[in-house]
Amino acid sequence: MLAFPTDPTRRQWRRAALLCSALLLALLPGRSGIPEGQHLREVLARDFLSVHTRNTPTTYYEGRQGPTGFEYELMRRFANHLGVSLTLDADHHIQGVLDAVREEGDLGAAALPLDPTLDGLIFSRPIMLLQPLLVYRRGLNPPEKIAELEGLEIGTLRGSGTDRVLRELQAEHPGLSWKESSELEVAELLGQVARGTLDAAVIFERQFRLNRLFFPEVEDGFTLGKPLSLAWAFPAGRGLGLVNAANRFLDDLRRDGELDALVASYFDHDDYLEYVGARTFIQQARKRLPPYTELFREAARNSGFDWKLLAAVGYQESHWDPAATSPTGVRGLMMLTNATAGDLGVDNRLDPAQSIHGGARYLRSLEERLPASITGDDRLFMAMAAYNVGLGHLYDARKIAEQRGDDPDRWRDVREALPLLQEREWYSQTRHGYARGGEPVIYVRNIRRYYEILAYLDRSQEQFYELNARLPDKDDGALFEQVPPVL
Repeated sequence: MLAFPTDPTRRQWRRAALLCSALLLALLPGRSGIPEGQHLREVLARDFLSVHTRNTPTTYYEGRQGPTGFEYELMRRFANHLGVSLTLDADHHIQGVLDAVREEGDLGAAALPLDPTLDGLIFSRPIMLLQPLLVYRRGLNPPEKIAELEGLEIGTLRGSGTDRVLRELQAEHPGLSWKESSELEVAELLGQVARGTLDAAVIFERQFRLNRLFFPEVEDGFTLGKPLSLAWAFPAGRGLGLVNAANRFLDDLRRDGELDALVASYFDHDDYLEYVGARTFIQQARKRLPPYTELFREAARNSGFDWKLLAAVGYQESHWDPAATSPTGVRGLMMLTNATAGDLGVDNRLDPAQSIHGGARYLRSLEERLPASITGDDRLFMAMAAYNVGLGHLYDARKIAEQRGDDPDRWRDVREALPLLQEREWYSQTRHGYARGGEPVIYVRNIRRYYEILAYLDRSQEQFYELNARLPDKDDGALFEQVPPVL
C-alpha cells in the first residue's frame, strides 16, 4: 500500500466543510437504512482515502519524477479536495480492483467501464469516453470490417468493457471468436500481438495511443461498437456521501476545463516522434545499444545523469554509430567537435568509451554554466539545446525570450525564441548572430521521447523485455479463456 500526503495548507478548511456536509447527510437515512453520509464521514475521520488501481500507463505508474498517470492525477486531486491523504493499492488486475472495492476500499480507479449491472458497486458519473479499437500485427492483411476477423487469433482483457463489446458484436456476427484474459494488462496484450502469439487485440483507442510508440509492430485497424464510459467504482451499502462528493468534484473539473486539459496532457501528445521513427529507434535499441549500455551506465555514474538520457543523446547524435562523421568534422558516437574533444581530454573521438564519457562531461559542463535561476527540467533541456546549438546561441535565445516578454528561465518560452535566430530581424540584435534555431527544438523534443521509450523498456526487465515477450517457461495459452463462435 502506497501513501501520498496532500497539501496541508488546504486540508483543514476543506475537511471542516465536508465534515459538516457529511454530518447533515448522516441525519438522512438512505433507502437501505444506512446514513447517506456514512462513507464520507469514515474517510474524513480516518484522514485518508483508500484507492484500488492498476499499474498501467493510463492509470498509475512510477515516472521519472515520481507517481504519475491519468487516474493517479485525478485520485490525488480528489484526495486533496477532500483534505485527506491518499493510499493506493496498485497490485491488481481489473477483477481484483472490483473485488477489493466491494470488500474494503473506498473507490476503484482503474480504467473501469461504467457498468450499473455489477452487484455491490456504485459508479460515478462518466469521466471520459473509451472507444474500443481493433489492433493487429504488422504484416497481416489489414482487416477493415468485422467479418474479416473470423479465423484470427484475437485477444482482449476480461472485465475491461472490450469483452462486453465483443459479445454484443457476436450477436450479429456469430462466427466471431476471441480469447479473454484476466491476468494480463494492455502492454502485455500488445506484446503478444507484436511477437505473433496473437494476430490482433481489442483495446481502447486511448490505451493504444499511449502504448503505440513502444510496439511499432502493431497497427491500428478500426473501431468497434460504441464508446464506453470510464468511471470510478464505489462500494454499495455505505451511503452515497463519497459518491456524491466525487461527482461534484468531477463536475467542477469539467466545468472549469481542467478535466479536458488533463485528458489532453496524457492522451493527445503522441506526435512528438513519428511512428516510423519510433519503430526504427526500438530496432536500433535492440541491435546497436547493448554493446554500449555499460559504457553509458558508467558515464552516468560519473556525471550524475540517467544513463538512458545519455543513451538518448547518443542516438540523436549518431544513431549509436562510433564511426559517425559529419560534413563539418564532428565525429564519434557523441559527435564531439575537435576543439571540444581537446578541452575534455578526448584524444580519440572514434573510441566509444572516450566519446561517451566525453559527451557526458560536456553535457554536465554546459548545465553547470547555466545561470542558477534556471532550475529543474528547464535547466536540463536548455543544457541539451546548448549541446546542439552552442551555449552562445542559447543565451541569445534567452535574450530574445526576455525581449518578447517571456521568461528566459523557462524552456517552453526559450524554445519559442530559438527559431527566431533564423530571422534577420531578431538575430541581428544578438551577440552570436544567425543560427538554425529550429534544430535544437527538435533535438530536445526527440531526445525526450527517446528517453521515454528507453525508460519504458527498462522499467521492468521481466515485464517489458523484448516488447513484453513472456519468459520461456510461461504458458501463454493458460493466460486466456477461449470464447467460441455461436454458430
